[in-house]
Amino acid sequence: MGLLTPGLGLLFWMLLTFSVLLFVLGKFGWPVVLRMMKDREENIRQSLEAADKAKLEMQQLQCNNELLLKQAQEDRDKMLKETKLLKEQILEDAKASAQKEAQRIIADAREVINYEKLHAMTELKNQIANLSIEIAEDLLKHELSDKQKSNEIIEDRISKIKL
Repeated sequence: MGLLTPGLGLLFWMLLTFSVLLFVLGKFGWPVVLRMMKDREENIRQSLEAADKAKLEMQQLQCNNELLLKQAQEDRDKMLKETKLLKEQILEDAKASAQKEAQRIIADAREVINYEKLHAMTELKNQIANLSIEIAEDLLKHELSDKQKSNEIIEDRISKIKL
């Protein structure tokens, strides 16, 4: 037998050893390897599904974030608009209140002016009346110093009075 051709006994034992090894591996080794490969394949599939789900969730979260951001901007704009309207309302109320107060002050001032005017006119009338009385007294004293003239004036006044 040569180096290149093995002997029949060696072939038999190699074939028997290979068959036993193949049987043992087929019975105990391959199912474990196949199960591990299936488990690994399942893990990879689950990981891919989880990645797809995560990708979808990220897209949904991005959409939700965009919607929330948009809504927050709308709320901010709405609040700014309401604040502006409130400011304008407060200013209008303040103006109206100031106008009412100014009108009240003007009315009070007019009332005081009218009161002072009436008081001054009354005072002036009183002074004029006092002066008139004093002038009349002086004139009457001077006129009534003459008895005859005073009797004529009295009779003239009595005749003008009609009962």
